[in-house]
Amino acid sequence: MRVAPEIMLTDELRGTLRKWSRGRATPARLVRRAQIILLAAEGQENLEIAGELGIERTIVGRWRRRFSEQGLAGIEQDAPRGGRKPNTRAAQKIIEYTTQRQPKNATHWSTNSLARELGVSQSRVSRVWRANGLKPHLTRTFKVSNDPRFVEKLIDVVGLYLNPPEHALVLCADEKSQIQALDRTQPGLPLKKGRCGTMTHDYQRNGTTTLFAALEMAEGRLIGTCMPRHRHQEWIKFLKLIDQETPGGLALHLIVDNYATHKHPKVAAWLRRHPRFHVHFTPTASSWLNLIERWFREITDKRIRRGVFHSVKQLVAAIDAYIGEHNDNPRSLVWTAKAETILEKVRRARATLDKMQTA
Repeated sequence: MRVAPEIMLTDELRGTLRKWSRGRATPARLVRRAQIILLAAEGQENLEIAGELGIERTIVGRWRRRFSEQGLAGIEQDAPRGGRKPNTRAAQKIIEYTTQRQPKNATHWSTNSLARELGVSQSRVSRVWRANGLKPHLTRTFKVSNDPRFVEKLIDVVGLYLNPPEHALVLCADEKSQIQALDRTQPGLPLKKGRCGTMTHDYQRNGTTTLFAALEMAEGRLIGTCMPRHRHQEWIKFLKLIDQETPGGLALHLIVDNYATHKHPKVAAWLRRHPRFHVHFTPTASSWLNLIERWFREITDKRIRRGVFHSVKQLVAAIDAYIGEHNDNPRSLVWTAKAETILEKVRRARATLDKMQTA
């Protein structure tokens, strides 16, 4: 006949166990184990303790035995559980195939195709992907600039963001060309509970416009206008608008991309006649460095993409209204990345590309 081990407690152990058994922040399982040991120390049998606490006698016996053998550590930590050990080799193989191999007749793996290839369950592939942050169905666009003056231009532009000059305004300027006035062929169904809004996949084109915009970095105010075309003539008109809309005593530092219109000889001549304008070009293939692109994304997502416009005039009116509302409560975009951090990422990207091209 088995005899339950006798429990003897010092004052220190008893105080700790009482604290555990009453603590509101103590895990419930530890509260119950402390209660078991305290009752056992009073001389109660396992069956009595089980009845008083409303648990199984085997549970009482397990923690009573663990405490007698290991002390507080025996009830504070859970024993290792049984069961099948995880197959790390299979997980490594799933990761290897996902990141380093391509299916025969597809551009990327799905959970089902990879499961068939490796002879494992689809749920197993899904778990490994989730645990390792793998999403083969998603891609992100990128391009590493090959501009020979990349470092120089990057430091120049980031320096304007992080340390703008005194008595000057920094403006991010560009044009968003070929904005289409699209009219859907049928009305869309409205958003309702349990169903997203709908719009037809086909549309009628009603003309295009080009939005010229400059975002003033200090306050976030936007200077913008729409024009039918985007030649150097329109760019000069926009520069004149910027000249009119900004205080005359301040120098203007414009961050622009390398579009040919911005470098046209007539544009250069106009800039020489207006010395308060200072143009800073971003590196080629680095539109992400110009913060006006973020504002273009916002107006596209919030006002243009889902809009229905019966004419170019209606589209222009919608854009002007959006700019007006933005300027009623302007919000500046804050640049935080340092040039050194960006350059390190570019170096890593170039090293990876070089390795892939030589492989």
